[in-house]
Amino acid sequence: MLLSNGDVVIHLLERQVRALVQWHGPVLANRDPEALHQMRVAMRRLQVTLQQFAPLLQLPPQLERRRLAKTARRLGLARDLDVLNSRLHEQLLPQLPPQELALLKPVLKQLRRERLQAHGQVVEQLNGGAYLGWLAQMQRWLRKPAFTPLPQQPLADALVQWQLGWMAELYLHPAWGLDRWTKDSQREQLHDLRKQIKLARYQLDNCKPLLGRRCRRQLGQFKQMQELLGELNDLQVLQRAIADQLHGSLAADLPRLDGLLQQQQAQCWQAWRLLAVSQGRLATGQQLLGALRHNRRQALLQRRARLMCSALQRAVFCDWRAPGSAR
Repeated sequence: MLLSNGDVVIHLLERQVRALVQWHGPVLANRDPEALHQMRVAMRRLQVTLQQFAPLLQLPPQLERRRLAKTARRLGLARDLDVLNSRLHEQLLPQLPPQELALLKPVLKQLRRERLQAHGQVVEQLNGGAYLGWLAQMQRWLRKPAFTPLPQQPLADALVQWQLGWMAELYLHPAWGLDRWTKDSQREQLHDLRKQIKLARYQLDNCKPLLGRRCRRQLGQFKQMQELLGELNDLQVLQRAIADQLHGSLAADLPRLDGLLQQQQAQCWQAWRLLAVSQGRLATGQQLLGALRHNRRQALLQRRARLMCSALQRAVFCDWRAPGSAR
């Protein structure tokens, strides 16, 4: 069966809204950081789906995706602090000498305080009328969704036409050619590229039933690139967060920690550059676009074959029901 746009978008939205409801209680309980991570991912994917399939959906003004932006930011702040704390306690602190651990106590205390404040903001946001009202309205809409004339169009028809607007922008991004990341402007470019890679990954994943082997392999590469750029950003944020709370410099006060951070950043950057060299070419984007077009043609050929088969079956059925009738 060839999936229609409407079939796909309703399935995606129902799954993502269900995830928001599922993780709501565990996030408020604040016992496991994984709950916050899963809820944040579900909200990100929901925002991408609403953007990607916007030409299909007739949503009331109350369901505009920008109304989720504030909630997403609150979740993001708390999640970022979880990531920083996890990296510190699981990877860095066990390798530090006692004198550096002593100097870090006020820093760790401040990070715990900020995480507690961030959780309070998350609770306020998730229990607020704006978010709960949006969620209830979306659940009502999903029970009786409204569409433009496009939802019955097969997903394959739409895939190349309006799912791939990000292709040229992604593969022509200047951050592919960066050979260092030390300046603020370079970090901003890398952060922007990471957001575009994440958008491309989620959009392709939403069309997964149509993807061939090459495109599924590209999905895995997008995930790897997103994780590397995210790790590099986390290391830089952690480095600045610690340095801001020290009287002296990070290198002078905490030389072992500074060395570990520098080493991890260098390893992450080297791994990213290896991927960027192979991916940061227009030819790669053209190959992916060609693969998606091939997948679309294959899906359309299968659809025509099924329709032709159905027509032959109808013809045989009619001849059997009315032998001798005029042709």
